[in-house]
Amino acid sequence: MTFSRSRLALLAAALIAALVIVGFLYTNAQKHQSAAPGTTASSAPAAQGDDEDSTEGQDTADGTAPTIAAIPAGPAAGTATDVKTVHSPNKVAIDLNLAPGQCKARTIDAAAGLYLPDPACTPGAVDPAVTQDNLASTICKSGYTTTVRAPASDTDKTKVLSLTQYGQTKASTTEYDHLISLQLGGTNAVSNLWPEPNRAGAPGTTNPKDAIETRLNKAVCAHRVTLAAAQKAVATNWVTAEKDLGL
Repeated sequence: MTFSRSRLALLAAALIAALVIVGFLYTNAQKHQSAAPGTTASSAPAAQGDDEDSTEGQDTADGTAPTIAAIPAGPAAGTATDVKTVHSPNKVAIDLNLAPGQCKARTIDAAAGLYLPDPACTPGAVDPAVTQDNLASTICKSGYTTTVRAPASDTDKTKVLSLTQYGQTKASTTEYDHLISLQLGGTNAVSNLWPEPNRAGAPGTTNPKDAIETRLNKAVCAHRVTLAAAQKAVATNWVTAEKDLGL
C-alpha cells in the first residue's frame, strides 16, 4: 500500500504536533514540581509565635521582634497574658520590669470594691511546688500560707513600686494582693502582685476577693474543682470565678 504525498504531509504534521504537546506537558509538570512547598529554599517559612513564652523578650534571626497577638482591652481581657510559673517562697521574685504609669486597674463596680488588675502587668503566677497531687500537704494544710508568704520587709518595697506602676497613690485600704492567692497555689512574684483598690469608706484592706479566695480553696480541697481550673478562673476574672467554675 502506498500513501500519497498529501497523506504523508498530514501524518508528519500530526506527529510534530504530538511531540510539541508532549514537550509542553513535560515542561509544565517540571515547573509545578519545583514550586511544591518544602522542595526549595524559597518555600514559605513555618508560622512563628505559637509558643509566646519561649520567644518573650527575644529577637528573631533577622533582628526584628517576634510577632505577638494583639491583646484586647476591657474588663473581660483577663486572659491576655498566660499565667506564669514562678517558685519563690518567702521572697518576692522580680520577674517583670514595669514602668511608672504603665499599668491600669480595671473597674467593675467601684461602689462594691470590684477591681481587676491590668492583665499585661499582672497576669498571675503559680508555684510549681503546689500540685493537684500534694494538696493535702500544701494549700489544704492549716498554716501553709505562713510558710511561703514573703515578709513585709520585702513586700513593702515592691508595693511602693507597684503603686507607681499602677499610677495609684498610697491608701490605707489598698491591699498589695496576690492575684492568685497563696491558698490557691499562687506565688510571690511581681507578675502575681498588684495594688488592689477597695470600695470608698472601707475600714481596712479586707475586700470581696478575700472571701471568694477562701471559698475556692475549700472547693479545691473538697475536690469539687481542680487546682488548675481555680487558678485560671481567678487569674482571668476573680469577680466571676465561682460562676465560671459552676460553683
